[in-house]
Amino acid sequence: MRIANVHRARLTGLSQTGLVPLILPAHTNTGDFAVGDWVLADPQTQMLHRRLTRRTVLKRGTEGSNIPQLAGANVDTLFIVTSCNADFNTARLERYLALANQAGTTPVILLTKVDTVADAREFQQQAIALQRGLTVVSLNPRCADAATALAPWCGEGQTVALVGSSGVGKSTLVNTLAGEAQEVPQEIGEVREHDAKGRHTTTSRSLHAIAGGGWVIDTPGMRALQVRDVAYGIDVLFAEITELAPLCRFRDCTHVHEPGCAVQGAVADGTLDPDRLSRWRKLFGENRNNTPVQTGPRGNRTVVGRGKRH
Repeated sequence: MRIANVHRARLTGLSQTGLVPLILPAHTNTGDFAVGDWVLADPQTQMLHRRLTRRTVLKRGTEGSNIPQLAGANVDTLFIVTSCNADFNTARLERYLALANQAGTTPVILLTKVDTVADAREFQQQAIALQRGLTVVSLNPRCADAATALAPWCGEGQTVALVGSSGVGKSTLVNTLAGEAQEVPQEIGEVREHDAKGRHTTTSRSLHAIAGGGWVIDTPGMRALQVRDVAYGIDVLFAEITELAPLCRFRDCTHVHEPGCAVQGAVADGTLDPDRLSRWRKLFGENRNNTPVQTGPRGNRTVVGRGKRH
């Protein structure tokens, strides 16, 4: 079975016959499971036996805790959904991209509500510029054509996950992709006109079968996304800075004021956007401060948090 829902004291599996409440062994910690996990269970008693090895896992940091929150497992493609209105935020999209890169999933940005603006090409160009080789798709979640547009990532055996703020159309997309295969359609909420903010209709992560043989994971809307343990994801996201860094005079260059800084040189000659460097610096610093470090003798290490640097 695959884990379809994770609650504080129970797990729901999705089998070939539908949703199944799993019987948990004593001392089972449901926090160790993610929506999308493959598990083995007894076919007669539905007793959970064990979780199978994950191929990929999406994790995000939570404020005030060193334990990451599991957002989804065995995800092939992460659909980062945003709309062509006040919700569009390049800094937030970069956080999602870093998360996807670190997890080993393929990120795809979905632009919704293109019909509400005179020209959506500006949003498209800004999104494409966020990462090399990034795919950006514009669509209307309510139209059946949306399923056709996303078909390359939703084939048999493929798992996609949807992330983004409330009100951008994630639940609508789930309903469109799942079609008649979905037992209970996702609830859809309204969006406030003055600030484009939606109401949280999705309150927990859930797995749904797609008519074409794939799977889709819906997630609650997130406006705050803390980064931690995503150093590789940031390096991929800001590849132009990652490639310039070895050319700096100093090995530990901060790209702020050091002489012979190749990154600052690129800003000076106009080949690197200073706003892009500023966002890299903020994301890099946040990840460094939030990522626990190991201290103590080898074999007896203790994980501790970093103190903030001023």
